[in-house]
Amino acid sequence: MSQPWHRGACCPVPGKLDASLNEFWSENPWDIVRQGHNLSAYERKRAFLNVRGRDFLDISALTGADGDGDGRCVVAGDFRNNGQLDLVLRQSGGGPVLLYENRFPRRHYLEVSLRGHQSNRLGIGARLTAVVRGQSLVRELYPLNSFTSQMPSRVHFGLGEATQVESLTIRWPSGREQHLTNVAGDRHIVVDEAQEGEAAVTTVAPGQTIAP
Repeated sequence: MSQPWHRGACCPVPGKLDASLNEFWSENPWDIVRQGHNLSAYERKRAFLNVRGRDFLDISALTGADGDGDGRCVVAGDFRNNGQLDLVLRQSGGGPVLLYENRFPRRHYLEVSLRGHQSNRLGIGARLTAVVRGQSLVRELYPLNSFTSQMPSRVHFGLGEATQVESLTIRWPSGREQHLTNVAGDRHIVVDEAQEGEAAVTTVAPGQTIAP
């Protein structure tokens, strides 16, 4: 299959097609659906629920995630600004973009965005360790890329029944370490790479745009 990144591309068929195998060729991959073709092999998608870090339950049918569209990527993010991570599924030739809303019971959370000064502006590569009721939760800020998609440049901590993070340690790409204590949960905060005389933490209101 040819898949150039130019929508006006025209790639002639490289050889004879085998009708017995239902082979087809599209000179431009963006025309595949319009021509009535579908790249999906109709494999059912799967969603699994982690059970206390020890096991997984297959909840594909229960959640409606087991469609047969040609799923190419899935991105988790707080798209409704309510502290719950939803899932966006991107498909190719087998259906639209789908949003799966997180309707599990609400729990407490903390979302963290970074603003680097000595490090890169978004703090990409930073390692964050949150201590919640004596348990260490470790996250690294690497917004993963997939098929026409990218994860949000923020870190999400699920706090369960806890209402605050006892300590939050940020190891910036510059090598500098920053320590915060008694960080209240149920909010989205922006942490600036520590500089003397500057406020380190800012709370972001739901839906508020953050300056780059």
